[in-house]
Amino acid sequence: MRDSLLRLLAIAGKEVRQLRRDRLTFAMIVGIPLLQILLFGYAINMDVRHLRAAVADLSGTQLSRTLVADAQASQVLDVIAQVHSADAIQRLLRDGKIAVGIYIPPDFERRVLAGDRPAAQLMVDGSDPTVSGIAQGLMGMTLTSRDWSPTRKAGLFELRNYYNPERRSAVAIIPALIGVILMLTMVLFTAIAVVRERERGNLELLITTPVSTVEIMAGKIAPYIIIGIVQVTLVLLVGAWLFQVPVRGSFMDLYLSSLFFIAASLGLGLLISTFAQTQFQAVQLTVFTYLPSILLSGFIFPFDGMPRLAQWFGELLPLTHFVRLVRGIVLRGASLDGLMVEVYPLVAFFLVTMALAVFKFRKRLD
Repeated sequence: MRDSLLRLLAIAGKEVRQLRRDRLTFAMIVGIPLLQILLFGYAINMDVRHLRAAVADLSGTQLSRTLVADAQASQVLDVIAQVHSADAIQRLLRDGKIAVGIYIPPDFERRVLAGDRPAAQLMVDGSDPTVSGIAQGLMGMTLTSRDWSPTRKAGLFELRNYYNPERRSAVAIIPALIGVILMLTMVLFTAIAVVRERERGNLELLITTPVSTVEIMAGKIAPYIIIGIVQVTLVLLVGAWLFQVPVRGSFMDLYLSSLFFIAASLGLGLLISTFAQTQFQAVQLTVFTYLPSILLSGFIFPFDGMPRLAQWFGELLPLTHFVRLVRGIVLRGASLDGLMVEVYPLVAFFLVTMALAVFKFRKRLD
């Protein structure tokens, strides 16, 4: 029994010494719990505030201005644009520039005094079901004005839910799920592919060849571009077949957006492979980047409701921009031309990660 315990302690001691020498694994032991605490305790906010909103005030009266002021005072909405028609609000919703629109008709005061029908409209981007639920809370809003009667038969707002009138979660989740699946597979497969070559000693063969670093990396990522396109097609087909998810925009725009995101994800995978010495480390680093991407991209929680610091960090993540692209094209029918502001960060992310990966990669044995 004593000998068995000594052998067990010897093996445990060896494992501890290996962990101490493996600085990356040791950093993950500390880093992943800290990351989760910070994300769930600080960045994730279920009490969403400050949704971007636009107002079309066709009444132009003191009472209509009171309505806008009361809506902003609730801190649910931040009015970032004043427009002159409901069509202008719809264009802003389609391009993803706002989440909520307030349309105030010319006869707003008469409707308020009559009290027999809604006096204004809330126009909501239903591609995010969480936003729809938050906007629903404004339906019980009242005016801080003597013209407001508590005995009204109708509420103040009529809710118009665009792009997902049935408020089905699958309609919002499945398009964004394309990005979640692509990021996990592209980053993980690419990172492991390079590290596996190093572990198996295959890089020895490349040392004596005239192949450049850029050519090695381009050759590594080329097959995964095809795999990514296949995955996009598979998710779209299953989503349309099982969940009746519509594709309102152009398939060409959708696949072009996917290519930009695939390139950004592959660049991140290559960069991870230059840091990881083993396949296990590659998996650890992938998880370390995957977790904040899921939580800070707007895939689960509305991006506008996050603290400002979390939003700044989220803007650095490629998944944040692809979620906006894919929901805009698939659900809102937006064109890629109107969403180019989300494409530029993906291109920049790819160029930066590729440059860093090429700089750090050495065509030699470690």
